[in-house]
Order: sequence, then structure tokens, then C-alpha cells
Amino acid sequence: MTGLPPFQGGFAGYFAYEFGKRLEPGAKLSQAPIAIPEVQLHLHDAVIAFDHMQERAFLISTGRPEHDEAKRRKRAAERADEMEALIARNPLPLGARNITDWKSNFTRDEFEKAVARTVEYILDGDIFQANIAQCFSAKVPEGFDAFSFYRHLRDRNPAPFAAYLDCGPLKIVSSSPERLFNFDGQIIEARPIKGTRRRDADPSRDATLIAELTSSRKDRAENVMIVDLLRNDLSRVAKPGTVRVPVLCGLETYASVHHLTSVVTAEIRDGKTAGDLIAAAFPGGSITGAPKIRAMEVIEEIERKPRGVYCGSIGWLGFSGHMDLNIAIRTVQFADGVAQIHGGGGITARSNPAEEYDETIAKVARIMEAFAA
Repeated sequence: MTGLPPFQGGFAGYFAYEFGKRLEPGAKLSQAPIAIPEVQLHLHDAVIAFDHMQERAFLISTGRPEHDEAKRRKRAAERADEMEALIARNPLPLGARNITDWKSNFTRDEFEKAVARTVEYILDGDIFQANIAQCFSAKVPEGFDAFSFYRHLRDRNPAPFAAYLDCGPLKIVSSSPERLFNFDGQIIEARPIKGTRRRDADPSRDATLIAELTSSRKDRAENVMIVDLLRNDLSRVAKPGTVRVPVLCGLETYASVHHLTSVVTAEIRDGKTAGDLIAAAFPGGSITGAPKIRAMEVIEEIERKPRGVYCGSIGWLGFSGHMDLNIAIRTVQFADGVAQIHGGGGITARSNPAEEYDETIAKVARIMEAFAA
């Protein structure tokens, strides 16, 4: 049947940024445990999917994990009935969604010094680029409803790779515009973002910001550098000669920012799997830097705090072998009574510390506004 949703059952969840350390055993990185599981993937044998463009809904029940055909059909029917009963229930009332009193792990002066230190590493030849972020945290008040906040944020800051995960004591709200990669069993597509300008309510000023971004040598160089890194990562699992860049530094506009986004594609090599692809490309080069391993070492030294879900990936791995993962930027993590948001940016030799600080604020501004509204 054509027109079915891409996820028709399988595993859905997240890979924390720190999971990437296990994929690079030669890197000089701390293996200290983080406060949340490095990976959480939950099995979904039944799926409810909504096509908002076509105004259609789907209920898919696979009968997994049964293998016997008769038992599988029986389980699929039973689970479909259960899902229909859930749909018929009245939704729970939504609760509070306000959080205030955000505090960063950097002062402005400290963050600007961190950027300056990263530039020193670049000028010394250690790295070409590193993505440096600050973390904002606040206490979660009693009665706060993470799902209510997600619905509100989705209205205020729509994004193509947004997600909400309820993992019991851990809840994740993502408004990510960036794809790590999509994999249909044969073709890989990655969409790295590098280069950002804030939106402006004044159309003339907004157009000026777009022109500034698209003509920026610094931003284009940053994007091209990460495209080269991704081409190298994908070549580890791709058929020779199939890695291509159909879009280089294309402009994409979202509710609060403009971005430069490139598209890198490849064809999977015979014998390679979705797991091999994750091992080759996670974490994404756009949120580490280049060369990747040394950039990760610099990030750990300078940021002074685990990233958790931020700059990891949220998505799904289907029973079909297909996969779609985002890069968990513009993402809020709720755990142990604390909410965390990170804002970061790629640092190059041309970076201005004050401007880089302002960019991190622009990236989290719409999320913080959603908490206050």
C-alpha cells in the first residue's frame, strides 16, 4: 500500500551525545557516567500516525514480537483493539508549562573566554572548528506538564524534526530543524546545518539578515568544512563514488532563525547496516567540529558539563531496516527536577566571541519565550 507513514513499527528513542564516546575508544574522553541512560530505545509494535497535510490517520499493528503467523495475526488484532480504545479515551487535561529563573553554567565573560580559547586551539593547528555550547538550567516547578509545553512550543517554533519523548522520570522536548541522517535501506541523506542568523519582525531587516548570512565567508566556510567531514564519515559505509552533495549552503528559514543547510547523500555499501551507519556518523559533525575526535576532546575540556540528549539524536529504527534520526538541538531535557537547554555554535578562526555568545542566546530565545508565555 502506498502512502503509508515511514515509521511502521520498530524502535524509537534517543542516543545521548556521550554515547559517541563509546564509538571512539581512541579518544581522550572521560567515560564517567552521565545522569541519564546513554541510549533509550523502546520497542513499538503498534503505531498511530497522523498525516497533517492529507488529514489522514493510520493505526499500524505489527503483531511483533510473535514469529508464528497465526499468533502474530492474533496479537496484531488485539493490539489494534487496545490502541483504538486508547484513542477513544478523553485526553487528560494539560497542566502548567511555565519555568523561569534560568541560569547558565557560563557568565557572558566566561563564555567569550571559552570561545577565545577555542580560537587559540584553531590557530595552533589542533582543530579547524569546534561547536561550543552553554547550558541553561532551572528547577521544574510542581505541576509542570512537559507535554503541554511541547504542544505550546510546537505552535510557537515549528520544526521538521521536532519530538516529544516520555521516558518516565526523563522527558525530552525537541524543536530541532536538523537531520543527522535518513536511511531507506539503500540511500543515506544527511542535512548538516552551519550558519545562523536570527529572524527579525521587520521584513526589510529580515531580508538584510538573510543577505548577510548567504554572503558570509565565515559561515559558508564553516558549512563546507562540516560537509567535508560528513562526506568522509559516510564514505566509511558507502559504495565508492556514491557520496554526493546535491545542495551546498542552501538557505532554510524557521520561526526564529535563518540557517545554511547542505544535503549530503550516499548509497550504502553491500553488507553494511543501519548500525554501521550510526557507528560511522554519530555524533554529527555539525555539533562536534573537525577533526571530529580532537574537537570532541576540546568540547569536553571547555564546556565543563555533560551534554546528555543535547547534540545526540532522537528518532526511530524501523523493523523494515529504515531509520531517521535528528540532531537534538533546540532540545529541552527534564530529569531529576531540573530542566536543561543548551545553545551553541560552531567556532572558527574568524569567530568573534561576543557575536558567538549572542548567537547562542538567539538559538534558545524562542524556547525560553515558550516557557514564559
